[in-house]
Amino acid sequence: MDICRHDDLCGGCAYQGVPYDEQLSIKEKEVLGYMKENLISAGQTEHIDGCERICGYRNKMEYTFGDLEKGGEMTLGMHKKGHFMSVVTVDGCMLVPADFNIILSAVLEFCKTKGYAKYHKRSHSGLMRNLIVRRGENTHELLINIVTTSLPGFDDDAFVSMICSLTLENTVVGILHTVNDDVADTIKCQDMRILRGRDWYMEKIMGLDFKVSAFSFFQTNVPAAERLYREAIALLDDTAGKVIFDLFCGTGTITQALAAGAKKVVGVEIVEDAVAAARSNAALNGLDNCEFICGDVYKILKQINEGTIEGIPDPDVIVVDPPRIGVTPKAMEKILAYGVKQLLYISCNPKTLFKDLAAAVQRGYAVRYLKPFDNFPMTKHVESVVLMSKVK
Repeated sequence: MDICRHDDLCGGCAYQGVPYDEQLSIKEKEVLGYMKENLISAGQTEHIDGCERICGYRNKMEYTFGDLEKGGEMTLGMHKKGHFMSVVTVDGCMLVPADFNIILSAVLEFCKTKGYAKYHKRSHSGLMRNLIVRRGENTHELLINIVTTSLPGFDDDAFVSMICSLTLENTVVGILHTVNDDVADTIKCQDMRILRGRDWYMEKIMGLDFKVSAFSFFQTNVPAAERLYREAIALLDDTAGKVIFDLFCGTGTITQALAAGAKKVVGVEIVEDAVAAARSNAALNGLDNCEFICGDVYKILKQINEGTIEGIPDPDVIVVDPPRIGVTPKAMEKILAYGVKQLLYISCNPKTLFKDLAAAVQRGYAVRYLKPFDNFPMTKHVESVVLMSKVK
């Protein structure tokens, strides 16, 4: 297996040079280790499912401007291993499509030629902060977003001309300029200008169309996510005529996939932009049996139970797809109180997964099926799908 030339410095990958079969074994053992540690047993445990494509699978990258050595020339890429203030230029990254590396190199050269200053995290001075590149896996559309402070001097017109001059395999459908003066080292959109095209790209997954806006969350590895979702949904009994809650639903990918056979699907998500995108995409796909509610899962379930939110029937099935921190104890208590016959848990963190499974087992649920998935080769991340059923 080839090793990325940035491996010595970049902190993006953990398993460069490790044979893929061995990577899968490591991740499977991690999941089973947490399972044993939490005294969880499953009726059926499957071996980990790997990716067909282990390189070039990422459809989104957020690059940072900086330097490798203090006071050195400008770099653009990822943070150096163990060095938050240092940034490695990753123009040969193996996890992204070739176009991403071409765009990164061209943007870095453009900024160097123009003499722009990188943003300094401690002094909060400088112009250049980030470059975000997003791609539609099945539409081959590219969205390019340059992020700067509000200091004057960035040449929007020249930037557009430079991007348009690149020879790329995919089609650039939008070039954006985002302004962020927040002192936190996160990408926030305080203002955004569309320099060319639009501020969204299209994607297709599970036979559905999705309009993905500049800052919306979307699955980073679309083919892998589609495989996982299809297998997860297939675990459920016939959903015809049933009410399903999809909690932590994001932009509603699973919600809409479930809607095809269900009576009603209710998606709950705390991120406003994601909910707006979910509603828009449900309309785009002609689905009128999806309802999306914006808010904290615990608070929303509490309001539904108290009748503050009207018109939501009790669920027959619940699907949870939480962030890495898992489900809060209060939210888990609300979820388990429904006593649904089937509870489908999609996890991106085995440590918090088994904490939540332990709570479910204590409330009379049994783990019927567990299968790990490797959706992000070369990294430490591992997904899991778990089906639980009420037994007492």
